[in-house]
Amino acid sequence: MAGLQELQFPEEKPLLRGQDATELENSDPFLLAVDTDWKEHDIETPYGLLHVVIRGPPKGNRPAILTYHDVGLNHKLCFNTFFNFEDMQEITKHFVVCHVDAPGQQVGASQFPQGYQFPSMEQLAAMLPSVVQHFGFKYVIGIGVGAGAYVLAKFALIFPDLVEGLVLMNIDPNGKGWIDWAATKLSGLTSTLPDTVLSHLFSQEELMNNSELVQSYRQQIGNVVNQANLQLFWNMYNSRRDLDINRPGTVPNAKTLRCPVMLVVGDNAPAEDGVVDCNSKLDPTTTTFLKMADSGGLPQVTQPGKLTEAFKYFLQGMGYIAYLKDRRLSGGAVPSASMTRLARSRTASLTSASSVDGSRPQACTHSESSEGLGQVNHTMEVSC
Repeated sequence: MAGLQELQFPEEKPLLRGQDATELENSDPFLLAVDTDWKEHDIETPYGLLHVVIRGPPKGNRPAILTYHDVGLNHKLCFNTFFNFEDMQEITKHFVVCHVDAPGQQVGASQFPQGYQFPSMEQLAAMLPSVVQHFGFKYVIGIGVGAGAYVLAKFALIFPDLVEGLVLMNIDPNGKGWIDWAATKLSGLTSTLPDTVLSHLFSQEELMNNSELVQSYRQQIGNVVNQANLQLFWNMYNSRRDLDINRPGTVPNAKTLRCPVMLVVGDNAPAEDGVVDCNSKLDPTTTTFLKMADSGGLPQVTQPGKLTEAFKYFLQGMGYIAYLKDRRLSGGAVPSASMTRLARSRTASLTSASSVDGSRPQACTHSESSEGLGQVNHTMEVSC
């Protein structure tokens, strides 16, 4: 048990496979789209155009799932493996899915002109209400990774009524100090941009192992993402300020995320310390901390099955998806409370509630408290 305490916008055009020459030249299983019903949009916002890819119309009163990728990536490189996972598609058929690409980071993006001022992290967050308004979403469930997680957290702090829940992977709520800033500058002088970004995405162990995954991402980051645009995004992310959040009751008038949050990090990820720190600053009664065993810097790529199952429990805890089909059982649809690998691996699952389209459900998060842990704190260690 002691170990558990340590856990921690308006032209529409179909996005067809193979339509982009650059994508074909750099084809990779996690980059190619499986569906042909995704549509691209360019949304006008107060801080410039935002490239968005969306599938499906709004589903009644349900929120949209809105994603934001990490620096060095785009929605394809970051999320295709996860959203193309078969069990995940059983979930997403109940929701409209909206992928947001940070300015200039999408496949085939034109290079920004000289002197272009890349939006600050706060301005990136302030661009998102334009997306919500354009599509008529009432609110969203955000899934962000790294820099994208920071943007979505900032979005939820500024526009809390638009956010129903957040899944934040590899989030670092802290700005860089002078030492870290200098180290980043030095690294930029001695390493190529893709290699510098790789050290943000992957742990040293993963980089040293020089795996096929790391090599594939090195190639894709260098060939698919416009390097000048990426440099601007990278510089802005590294000049971010601390997220102004504190656990309720720790300081007067503490600001915090008001929606249910699931924090996710691999047990071999460079962002582990940042995620642990973020967990300490959030309300433990509405926060789930998922530390994934046998996972590195990109758990949505290396462990999509485990992450899908955790996301299912997270949605059920907010009152969505009363049951899902489980392909592993011959009985077809099974109750959401059925015992799964995640539930067996502890420490807690979120309670399931009936899914309704007529009214916005009340968020209801719950976890079993483990003996000796004291205050309830949602922690899941997925080691199976």
